[in-house]
Amino acid sequence: MEKMIKVHIEVLEEGGFLATSEDIQGLVAQGRTVQETLDIAKDVARHLLEAQGERQVTVPLKPIELSFDYPLIIGV
Repeated sequence: MEKMIKVHIEVLEEGGFLATSEDIQGLVAQGRTVQETLDIAKDVARHLLEAQGERQVTVPLKPIELSFDYPLIIGV
């Protein structure tokens, strides 16, 4: 079952992007592009949720709604 978390993306002065989330404590990911950063963040989120599940800690994640806004980033 898929769930949705909010991820905050920040442009780094030295180049690249940083992703953090208030929904999953400890989620921090850095990449060269937004897509790479999101891919890393997704992987980190999975690992964090698996580790929390092993410790029987539940994280209240929201189900995916029937519609939602998604920023589409296009390189031109």
